[in-house]
Amino acid sequence: MNIRATWAMLGVVVSICSACADSPPADRSPPADRIGFDPSTLNEQGLYGPADGLRALSYEYCIPEGRAYADEVATIDPTAEIHPGSPGRIGCSDDEPLVTGNTHQPNFRDILSRLAGRPYVGRIEQSFFE
Repeated sequence: MNIRATWAMLGVVVSICSACADSPPADRSPPADRIGFDPSTLNEQGLYGPADGLRALSYEYCIPEGRAYADEVATIDPTAEIHPGSPGRIGCSDDEPLVTGNTHQPNFRDILSRLAGRPYVGRIEQSFFE
């Protein structure tokens, strides 16, 4: 390998390392610790309550502003609804849109886990729509 090729390769390595250094740190908390309710209380259809009064559990969380975040959560959760400007009970800031969803859908446990695993989702709490 000649000196020019060596310098070119070194430049690529430095660029990759720089990109990694600028990335936000990965959240190391387990996703289950970021869900403020117990999904095991829900049946396989994502419902809870007495047999004659089963209902879906609604949940909420905040995401950063930006189409990419909204698109990603919508891809993960088909029930996701974005509510910019609403703090919800969870207390989203002015620059964090509120997202609501519900558990009455196939694979709701996997969906919750995937949402909680996103580094920009701090926590997911049950919604009560008071």
